[in-house]
This record gives sequence, structure tokens and C-alpha cells, in this order.
Amino acid sequence: MTMWKRTTLIGAGALAVLALSTGCTGSSDAEHPAGHPPPSSATAAPAKTAAAHNDADVLFAQHMIPHHSQAVEMSDTLLTKQGIDPRVTQLANQIKAAQAPQIQQMQGWLTQWGAPSVPSMPPMSGNGDMPPVSGMMSQQDMTALKDAQGVDATKLYLTQMIAHHEGAITMAQSEINGGQYPPAVEMAHAIVASQQQEIDTMNGILASM
Repeated sequence: MTMWKRTTLIGAGALAVLALSTGCTGSSDAEHPAGHPPPSSATAAPAKTAAAHNDADVLFAQHMIPHHSQAVEMSDTLLTKQGIDPRVTQLANQIKAAQAPQIQQMQGWLTQWGAPSVPSMPPMSGNGDMPPVSGMMSQQDMTALKDAQGVDATKLYLTQMIAHHEGAITMAQSEINGGQYPPAVEMAHAIVASQQQEIDTMNGILASM
């Protein structure tokens, strides 16, 4: 082979290698430009947006917390007494077990929403001693229950708690109709179902006494 042919072949080979190298580098840069590395599967997902709530949700929690608290107080009062019908003792414990956790849950909602535990200017009922929360017992009612004993206490508790539950159902229905926060609406449905069942049970016990 002549010197000229050898020089030409070497030059052509070098150009081919250079072309291949440049092509590979160009493809990589096009897919992942400088400063923009490939996306990682570990990229954090966007934070979830808290579900919206409205004034009906806030009022539901603000009114149902003291309502539930009074039901727990009534049950505690009954459970300190002697001679109470075992069916009613069981019911009082059942009411406490259901409503105490709901109180904590609603308090958590109000904290999350930045809302006070009571309305800023609660309207007063006709007797002027408490907000018009449906079914709430007056102080005189609570004193009567505290002073009653035996069968009288059992009957009084049942009569008062039926009215109390009816008030809770009314408030829960308002939340179902006007509320927006899904957990609050779900709780309202649970209150309607469970407390209507307890009303039926209490009416049955009263009828048997």
C-alpha cells in the first residue's frame, strides 16, 4: 500500500470515530440538558389540601360538644346511684363510650379550623341561662336528676335522655342538610342512626317499668 492510501484510510477512520462520539454526546444532552437531571421516582407528591368546611360545620361542632358533654355528665350522675335498672346502667355506659370520643374529634376540628369552642356571641334562650342548643337540660333538670334515687332516678334519666337525644338528632339533621366537611357529615349520620336506636330502647324500657 502506498503512503498516500495509508494516510487517507487513517484520516477517514478518525473522522468516523469522532462522528460517533459526537452523536452519542448530543443525544444525551438533548434528553437531559445541563442543570436538568432526569426526574426521580422519589420526588415528593404535592401535599394534600384539607377538605373545605363551612359555617354549618363549625356550628355543628360548637353546639354538639356541650350537648354531648351534658349527656356524659347525666350518665356519670346516674352511674353513681344504687338501685338503677341494669338495662339503664348498660345504656348509660354505652352513651359515654360513644359520645366521649366524638367530643374529642369535634374539638380537634375546631382547632384545625381556627374556630372557638363556642360561638363568639351565642344567642340566649328564653330563660337566659344557656345557649339554645336543642334538647339541652336546664340546671334545674340536672339538679333533679342528681337528687333522684332508685326507680325515680331511672325514669327521670330515661325521660331526660330521650328529649336530649331528640335534640341531638335535630342538630345532626341540620348538619346533614347544610354541612360541607365530610367527616362532620359522616358523624351526623352516625348520631341520627345510633341515637334514634337508643330512643327506641329507652321508650321500651320505660314502657316495661
